Amino acid sequence: MKNTLKVERAILNLTQEELADRIGVSRQTINSIEANRYVPSTVLALKLSEVFSKPVNDFFTLTEDD
Repeated sequence: MKNTLKVERAILNLTQEELADRIGVSRQTINSIEANRYVPSTVLALKLSEVFSKPVNDFFTLTEDD
């Protein structure tokens, strides 16, 4: 799975720390998601959806490997 979390975060002018605080995770979690080292839970993906005011599949997409 790939994502555009970093781009979406930049659009809202949020740091990793600020985004992490909004959804109740650590900055390291945001970093890991952006680096494609961690796949978020459904709950976390939905929280991100609320922050970005976009459907989850606007910023998370499946790859051929998925």
